Amino acid sequence: MPEPIGDAEQALDRAAKLAPALAAGASDRDRDRRLPYAEVAALSESGLLTITVPERFGGPGLGAGVLSRIVAILAAADPSIAQIPQSHFVFLDALGRTGSEQLQAEVFGRVLDGARLANAQTERNSPTVRDDATRIVRGPDGLLLSGTKYYCTGAVFADVLAVRAVGDDGRKVIAYVDADAPGISIETDWEGFGQRTTSSGTVTFDRTPVERDRLVDFTALLEAPGTYGARAQLIHAAIDTGIARGALDAAAGAVAGARPWFEAGVDRAVDDPLLLAQAGETELAVRAAESLLAVAAERIDDADAAADPDRAAIGEASLATAAAKVAAGRAARQAASELFAFGGARAAAESSNLSRYWRDARTHTLHDPERWKLHHLGRWALARHLPGGHGAL
Repeated sequence: MPEPIGDAEQALDRAAKLAPALAAGASDRDRDRRLPYAEVAALSESGLLTITVPERFGGPGLGAGVLSRIVAILAAADPSIAQIPQSHFVFLDALGRTGSEQLQAEVFGRVLDGARLANAQTERNSPTVRDDATRIVRGPDGLLLSGTKYYCTGAVFADVLAVRAVGDDGRKVIAYVDADAPGISIETDWEGFGQRTTSSGTVTFDRTPVERDRLVDFTALLEAPGTYGARAQLIHAAIDTGIARGALDAAAGAVAGARPWFEAGVDRAVDDPLLLAQAGETELAVRAAESLLAVAAERIDDADAAADPDRAAIGEASLATAAAKVAAGRAARQAASELFAFGGARAAAESSNLSRYWRDARTHTLHDPERWKLHHLGRWALARHLPGGHGAL
């Protein structure tokens, strides 16, 4: 049973106390591709997976600002573990926006009791990431779900799968399906060179029974202007920001074991003035990413707090999130790459496994193209064109 969380301060304190335990085995888990079952259980027990459950359903109802800070703290410790609950929070948000009162009460209640959600969204052979061949059809005894999904992060740890599919009426839906329901096969076949322990594998549905009251209208969710897409992207930006901070934190240990370059005329590598300038540039990039992440979360929370947010507020939330996402990705790749400069040649040793920061950064920042975030920012800069209601999705 998760420990209850009452407010933001308690949630942040809980994350800070959990992070060292997650970090302690992160390198070994990455090296061995050992899935973090015990660590994910500890994350659940900490109560951190309940922080966005609305107050009216018994949760603390914390906003994007707290969520993004907690995800960044976890990502600095272990980016894979921070990635695992990304879809947990996204599909709780989707449920809160368009789910029925009955389904909300059920799923939110289960989360407060310790249940975890994971996604089953993406398909490999579709024209774009938003196209689905997975379908729900009417069978003789009810609705049946069939299809294959890939990159289903965290599915092997989940109690409930949020499955994107085409409903029997032709509209897109999210089906909230128990992970142990008949006809579901969950594979741990993720082979990415980074984020090795997210369990982002394949999930197959073969005529899996689905109750109609467990469907959420995904088409309607995207048609209504709101911050759903921005909040989803904010979590990704928080993961990248955490990777950047974690890599830069690791630089202190790496430089301590490095020899100074002979031309520097110093006894320790940490006193090399050129290396210090390089570290300063990296610290600047990481601090900028952290600041932009905070601004984006504030814009989202402001829009969500409004009784009737206008298009300008929603658009600004998307633009701020786009800026945070690009800055975070750049900072993660920079810090993870510069880490080798701080440690010198010995930093490339397999035994150090410092490559995991770069591998995690490079893998996660492939999630969606930064060029389209810059496109939205550029259109705003030159033509004051706001992105669509879910332009940051």
